[in-house]
Amino acid sequence: EAVKWYRLAADQGNAEAQWRLGYCYYVGKGIREDKREAVKWYRLAAGQGNAEAQRRLGYCYYVGKGIREDKREAVKWYRLAADQGNAEAQRRLGYCYFWGEGIREDKQEAVKWYRLAADQGNAEAQWGLGDCYFFGHGVGKNKREAVNWYFLSAKKGNAEAQRRLGACFYFGHGVAKNRQEAIRWYRLAAEQGNSVAISMLKKLGVM
Repeated sequence: EAVKWYRLAADQGNAEAQWRLGYCYYVGKGIREDKREAVKWYRLAAGQGNAEAQRRLGYCYYVGKGIREDKREAVKWYRLAADQGNAEAQRRLGYCYFWGEGIREDKQEAVKWYRLAADQGNAEAQWGLGDCYFFGHGVGKNKREAVNWYFLSAKKGNAEAQRRLGACFYFGHGVAKNRQEAIRWYRLAAEQGNSVAISMLKKLGVM
């Protein structure tokens, strides 16, 4: 029923309906899964400047779903969405800069985009920014600042951030050593299947 109404609005050029119809095709909700059809609708909405559609189209290009993989094209669409303030697009653009995917590697530029997304509460970006501070990628090394970003991400349930926060408490990186806190965060990460956290808990004899 949802697909029916999305299609009626999409056929009239409603960008929001177009990307939502595209999403239905992408995951096969209420209609047979068809990634190429999803790309078609994402593109129509993206062409109208819809940031969410631009981000999703970028992702399709990035992973090569419903269209030939093209990282440079992915970066182009991520940037259009990121410039409109789409947090997930900002994070993904930061990731592309960090690893040099579809664009020349630039850790400082990665930090810039991670920060924009992190400030909007994007948990993955907060963890990524934490890593940049922890290891000194594109920004001065600052373990205390790293802990702040790990904590924000970990609170939102990001398993890798929980694991890293556990390590910070265990080894005393940017925060006072605290075995109990370390175990607490390791446990949360382990519950989500984080293998490093699981092996740490075993090593500490609490699992």
